[in-house]
Amino acid sequence: MARSGNSSIVPEAREALNRFKMEAANEVGVNLKQGYNGDLTSREAGSVGGQMVKKMIQSYENGMK
Repeated sequence: MARSGNSSIVPEAREALNRFKMEAANEVGVNLKQGYNGDLTSREAGSVGGQMVKKMIQSYENGMK
């Protein structure tokens, strides 16, 4: 059975990812709204994703210490 998008994520995980995304967006100065954000530029969307990856790497590296 094929799954698409984030439909397989449990609700608690989806909420945590949304909070994480909003936090990352605030840190890089991108104004995200709840729901549709298709009006973001590629640069804005990329900076949010990049910040999320940066924070995940930092968290992993801190856990290794």
